[in-house]
Amino acid sequence: MVLRVNSDEARRERAEGVVRELFTSAGIGFEGKNPGDIVVNNPLFYERLLAEASIGLGESYMDEWWTCEDLELFFEKILRADMTKKITGDWRMRLITLHSILFNRQSRARAYEVAEKHYDIGNDLYKVMLDKRLVYTCGYWKNAKNLQEAQDAKLDLICRKVGLQPGMTVLDLGCGWGGLAMYAAEKYGAKVVGVTVAKEQVKLAREMAGNLPCEFRLQDYRDVYGQFDRVWSIGLLEHIGHKNHRKLMEVVHRNLKPEGVALLHTVGNNESLRHGVPFIEKYIFPNACAPSVAQLGKAMEGLFVMEDWHNFGPDYYHTLMAWWQNFKDGYHLLDQKKYDRRFYLMWQWYLLSAAGSSLARDGQLWHIVITKQGRKQPDCRFS
Repeated sequence: MVLRVNSDEARRERAEGVVRELFTSAGIGFEGKNPGDIVVNNPLFYERLLAEASIGLGESYMDEWWTCEDLELFFEKILRADMTKKITGDWRMRLITLHSILFNRQSRARAYEVAEKHYDIGNDLYKVMLDKRLVYTCGYWKNAKNLQEAQDAKLDLICRKVGLQPGMTVLDLGCGWGGLAMYAAEKYGAKVVGVTVAKEQVKLAREMAGNLPCEFRLQDYRDVYGQFDRVWSIGLLEHIGHKNHRKLMEVVHRNLKPEGVALLHTVGNNESLRHGVPFIEKYIFPNACAPSVAQLGKAMEGLFVMEDWHNFGPDYYHTLMAWWQNFKDGYHLLDQKKYDRRFYLMWQWYLLSAAGSSLARDGQLWHIVITKQGRKQPDCRFS
């Protein structure tokens, strides 16, 4: 018995030594004295991290085994030090990678999973966190002083980039709560069809639209057939998986008129991946993985001319921090049984890990304007 106790203590000490060395190399302390430092509340944290890697890191935070005052700075340091590749114990990551190679993880049968797990959890949550238009994608902060100004600027930027004119028909793939569709109808006189797989989004979008010329459908993007002057996809590419990048481009191509203009708004990765972050896959966005430049280039090859590629990735940090501040300030308004303490910590992890990724320049935000081959080059380079 004594030998077993000593063995357990020795193992824990070795684990603590390894983790402390890794974190120290990334500039992360353990006394909570500096921004991004952590404080460990449970000595089993070190073994859990080495055994479960990113999943263990996130779940132990949700279990309050450790705390951090500036979580976004913690993630920035982790990513800048490339520490995620130094911790290799996560068997879930290897399983997800293998599965994504062999199977299409965003088939029609699974397309509604992210809606059920994320977007349909409650409009009450998103009304607290987002702007008044319920726009759930990165804002444009060039001249903005607050979230609403940033989101309105982003919506207007999209409309200007595609050259939207009164009376034009628009297909909005992954329309969310319809913020952009309603903006385009109200400000530019467009007629918009929006599709989403989230039931709660469609229900609320229809209520908010009133008499505006907007039609919102509960429909998979792959099932849309029509002819539109403009097509845009705002925040959909991140959710469909690498095996469906080409399919989305084909959908845009078949629905876009020959003289039309399309725009893709997406979070982007610096390298081509087949899986997302395991914690985000499990708790936030099932089956999601942001695309790379190479993956998107291959997907649109032979279908489109790339007219403009605009990166305003750093703006995502400001958007995420604004969402976090809104969520934190409005949390008391939410049902505490539905959104309990563990949910609060999970949501904090989600928002601030993404903010840290933006700070570290690990994640990007792209506007890509595309046209069919042979069309005259549009005037689309606005900023």
